Amino acid sequence: MPRLAPSLALALLACDPNAAEDRRDASDPPARAAPPQPASDPAAVSSTPRDGVGQPDAAPFSEPWLLAQSLRYLDDPSARRRALERSLQNPANFYSRTRLGSYGQVTLGWDLLPAWNPRVEPVTPRLIASLGAAPLTLADATPLWDGQRPTTLAAWVALGERVFFSYPLRPEIFAEHALTRPALAREVGLISAPDGSVPGTVAFIDVDGEPRVGITCALCHSTVEAGHVVAGRARRDLDYGRLRLAYHRDTGAPLDPELARRMASWGPGRADITEDDDEDPVAIPDLWQLRDQTALTQAATLRHRSIGDDAPLALAIRQETQILHANRERSRPPRELAWALAMYLYSLEPPAHATIVADASITRGRTIFERDCTSCHSDPNGAGPPIAAADIGTDPALANGSSRGTGLYRPAPLTAVRDAAPYLHHGVVPTLEDLLGPARLRPTYTRGAHGPGPIAGHSFGTELAPSARADLIAYLHTR
Repeated sequence: MPRLAPSLALALLACDPNAAEDRRDASDPPARAAPPQPASDPAAVSSTPRDGVGQPDAAPFSEPWLLAQSLRYLDDPSARRRALERSLQNPANFYSRTRLGSYGQVTLGWDLLPAWNPRVEPVTPRLIASLGAAPLTLADATPLWDGQRPTTLAAWVALGERVFFSYPLRPEIFAEHALTRPALAREVGLISAPDGSVPGTVAFIDVDGEPRVGITCALCHSTVEAGHVVAGRARRDLDYGRLRLAYHRDTGAPLDPELARRMASWGPGRADITEDDDEDPVAIPDLWQLRDQTALTQAATLRHRSIGDDAPLALAIRQETQILHANRERSRPPRELAWALAMYLYSLEPPAHATIVADASITRGRTIFERDCTSCHSDPNGAGPPIAAADIGTDPALANGSSRGTGLYRPAPLTAVRDAAPYLHHGVVPTLEDLLGPARLRPTYTRGAHGPGPIAGHSFGTELAPSARADLIAYLHTR
């Protein structure tokens, strides 16, 4: 039985899809493949017009610049293909080869899939109560998009918010099962918003015309705090492995024992989303300030800020291909919806936290950070250019895997880092104090839910004196 990986948007970015069941032979040469161009200086982002649609005087990521790039993505297949090729950090891994062989080919591959604008309605308490009692009917389902292309950035963002919360990645029987069992739903992180809806789930008419319950990007990248839905926050109490195991336990549906073992090992906020057979679960990331990032995903699978005016196209292509993979390549989203989702992701900022008045400890911590940390964490959001996994020294399985491996890890963003635990790409360090403390590297260290034992790598900071480490943590809490 092939291993089926869950849909989790990690990186970046929106939910990452299940591995495609119809896998291509990795030995097949990609059509029209070309090696990505070398990454440029992240600061030297171009606004040079291409193909007559640029805005030469527009600042990168300004509204005129983004609107100009939207025309390239929506209307120019050659621009999409170029952006794809430039974005791929390692053209030889499975993720890249699949896209090089299927995307931007115009007369074959994914371009021939039908564009699907689904009819949707929210998952409400009333709908949940009807599940299982009678066949699901969705008489009130309406098209997600009215078919009108937005003309302002605000309109793109508004449409993208609707895509984020309401575009179905696929039918999800596991989530539907949990929704009918309130205790189980709470245990696995299916939470209710103040209006009774369940962010990350949606009722919709599938491509085959059948009414179903599915999942959206918001399943992994939103939560509810103080009575408000917070988009962009990783849902760290989402236990997708336990969600699936509960379905098989309750229904008796067969499950491969090895897959069951893997899913049981993930725990909340983690899952293995790669297409290879390595065990390399990753932590769900927050999605704050993506426009500042040099690279996307923990393994830096995609170049981003470093490819200039192709950066937003690369993000939109990521969303487009994630969605069509999640839906088993039965359809693709209209490109307007993929672009809108990218614009919405660019808009996400963390909730404001209480103002912290700088004191001597914070000032000393800033000095330590600027002296010792900015060589890696140099992006405005605290991420930075990718670093060789061997230099970081953490678990290399993800970085070196055949699925999405690049040999690299992207330095973790530090926006709202005090609320981003657990730490490291695989989410195994529970606190900043643990991350920067030398005890983590000792055999006697206990790491809580993920078991006892040392956690190697990222030794940066562990050599600091206790007082200096406390100052650095005090500063990090202000970011």
